[in-house]
Amino acid sequence: MKDYPGGDRIASLADLEVEGKRVFVRVDFNVPLSDEKGADKGGAARVKDATRIEGALATIQNLRERGAKVICASHLGRPKGAPNDKYSLEPVAEKLGELLGVDVIFAHDCIGDGIIRQSKDLKPGQVFVLENLRFHPDEEKNAHDFAFRLSQLCDVYVNDAFGTSHRAHASVDELPKLMKHKAAGFLLEKEVEALAGLIYNPPRPLVSILGGSKVSDKAKVIDALMVKSQKILIGGAMAYTFLRALQCETGDSRVEADMVTMAKRILERAKESKCKILLPVDHVTGASFDNPGEPQVTTNAHIPAGRLGLDIGPKTRELFTRELQGAAAVFWNGPMGVFEKKPFDEGTNAVAKAIFDLSAKTKICGGGDSVAAIHAAGLEAGFTHISTGGGASLEMLEGAPMPGIDALKSEVGA
Repeated sequence: MKDYPGGDRIASLADLEVEGKRVFVRVDFNVPLSDEKGADKGGAARVKDATRIEGALATIQNLRERGAKVICASHLGRPKGAPNDKYSLEPVAEKLGELLGVDVIFAHDCIGDGIIRQSKDLKPGQVFVLENLRFHPDEEKNAHDFAFRLSQLCDVYVNDAFGTSHRAHASVDELPKLMKHKAAGFLLEKEVEALAGLIYNPPRPLVSILGGSKVSDKAKVIDALMVKSQKILIGGAMAYTFLRALQCETGDSRVEADMVTMAKRILERAKESKCKILLPVDHVTGASFDNPGEPQVTTNAHIPAGRLGLDIGPKTRELFTRELQGAAAVFWNGPMGVFEKKPFDEGTNAVAKAIFDLSAKTKICGGGDSVAAIHAAGLEAGFTHISTGGGASLEMLEGAPMPGIDALKSEVGA
């Protein structure tokens, strides 16, 4: 990455001398695992979705081909600072070996004298996967001592974990500050460059689509997007809080009561910014979340008592599809409903298909459940960029600090 938005410069992989050196690659292998290991009882079959592993392959292969000793480190899940077999990276290491077509060495910890010896015994081109970083509470505490112990494993540092770069954790923040030789991996470069285009020079008209459950999670990014977007389409449960702000009946739908006033202010600011915010005009409802029963479609934006909204309705799907026409760029984050439960996936699928069909120059999906929906529908080819980090992409768009990226341009620490 030659130039970082804002004028800073960050080294790329090509800038590093890696032959014969131990290269610590912070990857994002926080992938979903199944409960069963599969008929062969091997760990690799436990990985349900290898998208994030596949995203790191280009960086790992480049380093291997240049004679580096590759040490991959990641977190997985939320083990709360203690070892937990449920969150072991061993099945992920097996899957990585399968994808690379090589034997991958797995360490049963990520720090310690034994791990240091293993790192020094590596041969050029070998791949070494450390156990879950979050088995140690000091990872999330961004502890200097923990970062120093990680630094003893390597000569060079590479961050290819965009999905965790908004976290000030030891392996993405404190560790690179200790390293003289450090760079961005291919995936991190790709993520930053794609999102920087929306932040600094968005093609116009830009249409943003936001879904998911909470206004509180996305209020800041809505503020940031409304000054860049000509339209913002809002679906998912967060739409019900906005509708309540407009005095619509929302039945038993999920509403953040303490965010209704904020939602009203956002709608007012959007008018001042000349950004058109569109909300659902009808809904697909159920009797309850766990037992929705027969879906019913409302005739308008109001949801009757005893029902809760679980998806955008057919009129809203048509409205959103129509409002997308003519967009030069699209940014999408968050499903339009409870897409993991049929038939309440139809609104999310309709939006994905509408974006797929657009001839827009830039079509970015900002991670999370939206990505799962795109993959499930087989529509990946219709997007110019699909982010591996939902939370990270939103925080970058809203202008929040990105410690994992900033650390790549920091001076060497003590």
